[in-house]
Amino acid sequence: MISCSISGRVLWVELITFVKNIAMTDQTATLLSKSDLTHSDLITLLNAQGDLRKNLFARAAEIKNKCIGNKVYFRGLIEYSNICSKNCYYCGVRRENHKVERYQLTDEEVLEAAQFALDNHFASIVIQSGERSDHKFIDTIERLLCKIKKLSDSRLGITLSMGEQTEETYNRWFEAGAHRYLLRIETSDRELYSKLHPNDSIHDFDARIESLRALRRAGYQVGSGVMIGLPFQTIESLAHDLLFLKEIDIDMAGMGPFIEHKETPLYKYTGQLLPRQERFELSLKMVALLRILMKNINIAATTAMQTIDPQGREKSIMVGSNVIMPNLTPVKYRENYKLYEDKPCIDEEAEQCRSCLEARIHIAGNEIGWDEWGDSKHFALRMPDPDKVQLVDPKSINKVK
Repeated sequence: MISCSISGRVLWVELITFVKNIAMTDQTATLLSKSDLTHSDLITLLNAQGDLRKNLFARAAEIKNKCIGNKVYFRGLIEYSNICSKNCYYCGVRRENHKVERYQLTDEEVLEAAQFALDNHFASIVIQSGERSDHKFIDTIERLLCKIKKLSDSRLGITLSMGEQTEETYNRWFEAGAHRYLLRIETSDRELYSKLHPNDSIHDFDARIESLRALRRAGYQVGSGVMIGLPFQTIESLAHDLLFLKEIDIDMAGMGPFIEHKETPLYKYTGQLLPRQERFELSLKMVALLRILMKNINIAATTAMQTIDPQGREKSIMVGSNVIMPNLTPVKYRENYKLYEDKPCIDEEAEQCRSCLEARIHIAGNEIGWDEWGDSKHFALRMPDPDKVQLVDPKSINKVK
């Protein structure tokens, strides 16, 4: 198990070496100077080694600093429940995994985590859950959103990640106070999607695409993302994923390496997977390329990056990410919210995680946007009426309801 508190001299030296290695070389990076990258270009860059790889990372870092700056925004992560109606073949909390102990946080536990985020100047939280659409669950989330808004006097921005819901439910949760929503497509390859999920009505590729559209209609900043290094996945498929995310015009992204879980059907393909380090390297390239393709979106440095590389999230920040999610879930529940094996930081209290990440972000040459929602600039520029955009600074934060 990897701990977030790892901070030895060796790791810092490795991070500094990584920084030096992403400096742009003297070689003319003709490919990276193109205004639009084609599917063929993306395949070339996903296979990049040597100077081309360095140029890729340097170009992404340059675009990030120019278009969104060097601030990293904290989203306090609350893993609300591992109860899930889905049976996805890759997920450790899938419905048919009977070895996991199911849980749901109490209202008091959620509000305590939200208060921690507020007191520590995070300004935003993410509430994540297994996928459910029963009336009790929908009503409970709506009630919690209202309570969090009241507790924080609307100072906390709220992202939800709770899977496919009806458009009515999305609207209710938006009106109650959520304004960002992450719904990962996991792969835009229809054939590959069918190999990752049961063939039934609640695992329908088209329904997931329609949910992304419904979220946009409801007014959310919409996020999606993919897993990298899946069984049966090709470089061509990953290149298509990048173009898909651009085509649907996402406002934020969360993606990282696929890490197998032993209590899932896909675990039997472990021997056919890329080595973990290669999955990590490919994930860094995906982050960098998405930053180049979509210059002003928010991109999360996902926890899965750190599972493979102790400084994975920092490296992701250096090549394009600008959001990080310290875990605020009560420690006693974290062991049971393992979507994949070897998840880091499951035994560390929120304060430990906060302090460690703050130091690491500064070492990576970035600063933290304390008391800022850090909403997607891409979303703001797309909105026809600026008065409707929920971009917030500390001085105006109480005006947003």
